Amino acid sequence: MVLLTMVLTKYALIDSLFFSNISFKKYTLIHTTYLGVTLTHYQFAILSLSVLFITAGGYIINDIFDVDADVINKPSKVLIGKPIAKKNAWFIYVIINLLGFILGTYISATTKNSEYSFIFLATILLLFLYSKYFKKTLLIGNLLVSVLLGLVIFITVVFNEPQTHTSNLLEAISNLGTGIHLFLIMITYIVFSILTNIIREIIKDIEDINGDLKIKAKTLPILLGRKRAAKVAFFFSSLLLVFLLIVLQSLKNDLIFLIYGIVCILIPLLYFMFKLWGSESKNDFSKLSNLMKIIMLFGILSMLLFKV
Repeated sequence: MVLLTMVLTKYALIDSLFFSNISFKKYTLIHTTYLGVTLTHYQFAILSLSVLFITAGGYIINDIFDVDADVINKPSKVLIGKPIAKKNAWFIYVIINLLGFILGTYISATTKNSEYSFIFLATILLLFLYSKYFKKTLLIGNLLVSVLLGLVIFITVVFNEPQTHTSNLLEAISNLGTGIHLFLIMITYIVFSILTNIIREIIKDIEDINGDLKIKAKTLPILLGRKRAAKVAFFFSSLLLVFLLIVLQSLKNDLIFLIYGIVCILIPLLYFMFKLWGSESKNDFSKLSNLMKIIMLFGILSMLLFKV
């Protein structure tokens, strides 16, 4: 999902907004001339590898700290302990994060964005703190990991937004308008990503309540109970519904986007909310988690419509 998000953000969203004539040397849009792209295909591959390494590191450290809970919640998927010794897992974690940080620092320096290198280091640190402390804390962990997921879209945009060179006032205004348009679209996808992930994280906490009880975690379902936690997930689903309705209202003149949004995102979300209200068993919440993942996927795939 992370790689797909990055690829679609660059090649479907950004390219469609900025470039009408595809060329490695020159891009034109109305009055504006764009010279080059912030990232070449090679540089984008390096950025993607950096993000994927750091993401993988986040999964590894999460598995290391969650091994006792995972034995109860998902025994067939436990890798730390028998297949992979904990000592080896720590070694892999350090190496993968080191590679991710080096690649991130390299791409920041070579694109004259050295100040962005702190994003990679901060993400590694926050993923560690999430797995060690915040995941077991009421809502803080859910919010943190959701924001970090939204960061994938942000970092792809800031590294790939084209550089412009102009002394013409009309061109400068056109540049500003296109940049603001991209910013608003980016914020829309980030908010969608954060809200859908918060909902899914709460659902997963409800699924994993038995294992989390063993490690004395203070997650939402443990402190409030399954039913109340489900109501909190329903509240965030309602926020997502309102947000989607606002977005769809703004797209009322774009028939393709409107139909896609209603059929592939809005209707599945309404079905999700209907099922969520009456869910009780672990199997029910497992199905809801998968359904929300599909909604997230359809949301990201909507970037392809910018190519139409």
